[in-house]
Formats: sequence, C-alpha cells, structure tokens
Amino acid sequence: MEEDEEQSGLCVIKGNCDEDSFRLHMVTWNVATADPPDDVTSLLQLNSPKAPDLYVIGLQEVYSGPLRFVSDIAFDDAWSYLFMSVLAPRKYIKVSSIRMQGLLLLFFSKLVHVPFIRDIQTTYTRTGIFGYWGNKGGVSIRLSFYGHTVCFLNCHLAAHMNYATERVDEFESILDAQTFECKKAPAIVDHRLVFWFGDLNFRIQDHGMHFVRTCINNQTFNLLWSKDQLIMMKQKEQMLQEFEEGPLDFQPTYKFDLNSDTYDSSGKKRKPAWTDRILWRLRPKVQLQGKQEESKAELDTKQIKQLEEDVEYPLKVRQDLYTSSMEYGISDHKPVIGMFTLEMRKMYDTPLVRLQPEGDWSADIDAMVVYSPLQPFPSSTWDWIGLYKVGFSNVSDYITYTWVKDNEVAFIEEDIQVYVGKEEIPVKGGECLLCYYSNALKCIIGISEPFKIHASKVAIEEGRQPERINGLDRTVAEDDFWK
Repeated sequence: MEEDEEQSGLCVIKGNCDEDSFRLHMVTWNVATADPPDDVTSLLQLNSPKAPDLYVIGLQEVYSGPLRFVSDIAFDDAWSYLFMSVLAPRKYIKVSSIRMQGLLLLFFSKLVHVPFIRDIQTTYTRTGIFGYWGNKGGVSIRLSFYGHTVCFLNCHLAAHMNYATERVDEFESILDAQTFECKKAPAIVDHRLVFWFGDLNFRIQDHGMHFVRTCINNQTFNLLWSKDQLIMMKQKEQMLQEFEEGPLDFQPTYKFDLNSDTYDSSGKKRKPAWTDRILWRLRPKVQLQGKQEESKAELDTKQIKQLEEDVEYPLKVRQDLYTSSMEYGISDHKPVIGMFTLEMRKMYDTPLVRLQPEGDWSADIDAMVVYSPLQPFPSSTWDWIGLYKVGFSNVSDYITYTWVKDNEVAFIEEDIQVYVGKEEIPVKGGECLLCYYSNALKCIIGISEPFKIHASKVAIEEGRQPERINGLDRTVAEDDFWK
C-alpha cells in the first residue's frame, strides 16, 4: 500500500512499522428514561470530515417499564432503531449489542471492517439490590479487532455523594464476575484494550456549591479536579491507576433541569458533578528484570506470549476529543463524547471466507452462491449465508438466508456451491450483497462485493406480490459502497 492511502473506507495512516490507524467514536449518556431526540447529528458528529471506523454507544436509564421492555425484547428499542436508521445509510452496521434493563451498549462498525471483528461475546452483571436487580451494574461487549482483544464495559454505579468506596467495590466486583469463553482473554483485564465508561456517579466532594458553580462559570474546571472522587480514588486503588482518562475540560454533566443548561434548581439543589466518564486501559506490558534472556526464562507461557505480542503487534491509544454535548436537554445528564485513534499493526487482513453470487440473479430462477474458505476456522452446519440489501443495518436485517452444506469437509480455496430458491429472491430486485455468518465465532466472516438482482417480469406477470424487504430503503450507490 502507498502512504496516505485510503482503501475501502479504511482510515489508514502508514507508519514506520506498517501500523494502521482507526478512529473510534464513543458516547455515554444517562438518558433518564427519555425517548430519543429527533436529531443526533451533533452527538455522532456526522458532519465531521473524518468519519469514524467504529461507534460505541453506552446508555443508562433507558426506559424499561414492563410493557415497553417486553416490546423491546421482541423488536429493537427506540434508541437502537434511531442509531441504526442514522448510521446504516452511512455504511455502518450494528455488529453487537447487549441490554440489561436500563443499561444498553451498542457497537457499530463500517462494513469494511466487519469480517475482521471476531470472537464476539456479551455479558452483564447486576449490582442493584445486592446483585439481584439490574438497575445498576455493567454490560460488556468483547471482541477481537484485526486480532487485538478489546472489551467495552458500560456501567451504572451506585448513586449519592457518600458512596464513592461502594462504587469502586461495585466496579471491581464486575471485573471479577464477568468472564468469557476465550482462552486468550477469559477476563476483562486480560484484554489488550479495555474501555470503561458510563454513569459512574462519582461526585465532587468538600467544595461548596458556590465555589463549584463559580469555577464552572469561569471555566476553571481544573480547580475542581483534586476533589473529584474518581481522581481521588485512583490515588488509593491499584486497579484504577491502570486506567487512563483525559482532562475534564468540560462542564460537569449532572444535574440539569430538563430542556435547559441550568443546573438543578429544585429543592434538592444537587451539586454539579462529572458523573459521566470514559476511561481506557492498555494491558500493562510484561516487565523484564536484569538481563533480558535470563528474565524471559522466568516468565510463564502466558507472559511470554504477551511479551511477543506487544513487540510484534504494537497497539497505541490516543484520545483526540473528550467533551460533553450541551445541546441535548431531554435528560438531567448531558452526554459525554470521547474520540480516539487506535494505532495498531493488524494480526491478519484476509477474511476467513470468500463468497460471491454466480451468474445473474432474479426471482425467475434459483440462484447460486459460491464460497470458499481462505483460512481454517471452526465451521459448523449452523453457519449460514445471508442475502442483504445494500445499506442493511444489522446481522438480522437479511432478506433471506441459506444454510451452508451439511457435513461438508472443506479444503482451503475449494469452491463450494449452495442455492437460494427463486421464491426467496426479491421480485423487484435491487442492490444486494452476501454475508457468511459463523455460528461458532458469532460474527460475519466474509462479505461479497455488491451485486445487482434484476427485476422479475415473469413473477410480476404471474401475480406474485413483491415482498417487503427487511431493512432500510435508503440506497448506497455501488461505486461508493466500499469507500
């Protein structure tokens, strides 16, 4: 690849050791049971000239009344639907999500990266009412991104000024409780990179209301930092010291009167606080003491692998923006935005499966899909190939699907054929693509180039009604699809 080249929508910056750069846009917002706003352009910075590669959105206090929660289980909740409808036309898909009552975590990626996002798992931990209620706790999504293990943990911790120690205890209990079926990173702290964010509920202690508000009005936020409970707790807690955070150079995001920029004017007059935070942790590097070879001999197998990985596949994190978005007034919290650049050397850049449509497709005849494994992977008879409309919003947003061949022992580069019945193909045609979904890896591991399905004159003449195509109607031009 040439320097300063952008391939297939990938934000690539070449370095001295073939490192690529990826832009990550994160949001945390306690939405206080409110319905979504009409416009999230500012929240997602959709007008930015540099589009992110990934969006990670963590919400707290999403409305979870009994009737609404049941409907949200059957269908996408209003917040998820909003973000999907906004991001899908921009060629992002929702790769994964998890919800625990009011806690919601969404992970979106540009389609070009999707075959390289693997080993996706989600989990949750309740900490409300002695661990039996999910109004407080943490939800997480873990995955490998071009081979690098990453975990996103969205938390809503205990409230009130006097519970700083309890908040740390809750966080550490979540770290201990959440485990994954992954040999390389069975626990959160085993991941190469962890993002911890949410309504962490830490307050500003000791300072009086007048001093706090004066510092906010004068934008001398730094005068408040020494009494921020999270900063104070980091001085005492070893685990917290491993997490980094950008400077709090923005207004405290809690607590506001609704639909205003005025801090709490109710009888309680709660003191403003930076309750909503985004932190990150790079796995500490293995330290060698004394002579390198002698020290290496004392390390266990896991530490040796980590040491080799750190050297061969470097990973760096840079925070480019850390701020609040003051224009949103539907909640008593303001959303917090964090933008990051992840610089890494990819561990792989070849998809596990190559697939393509064979011949012309229309609803007049059965269609053929040809796929071939490019690398070994844990295939299963539960794997399937989905037909999607260009601009689809998530893995389940397929038009139809077909199972891969049963009991098929495939060799690398061997072509395998499966068929899609003509009755499953959209009568009106359109721009579509194929995706191979791995049941074992819980992710898409191969995507075809976009292709055109021709309208069926025969089917229309026979009176077959065009079915409703799952997904969004917004079309992305084929020439622009991979940009």
